[in-house]
Amino acid sequence: MAGQISKSDQIKQFKEFLRTYNEFTETMTCSDHCLQKHLKTAHRISMRCICHIWQNISTVPAADLSGKTPH
Repeated sequence: MAGQISKSDQIKQFKEFLRTYNEFTETMTCSDHCLQKHLKTAHRISMRCICHIWQNISTVPAADLSGKTPH
């Protein structure tokens, strides 16, 4: 019986595999969730910055945008 694993050792190995697999998938799920939250937050912040920039541009007189100074 050289090289064969007993039934109880096979069960222990399978349980260890399942435990490790569960820990891994929980970690990946958490990481994915955190990444999605971060990306959504970054997107909202960038959209607000863009809106703020456009609001500031729309309040600048046309002469200031052309680079000419009023007389």
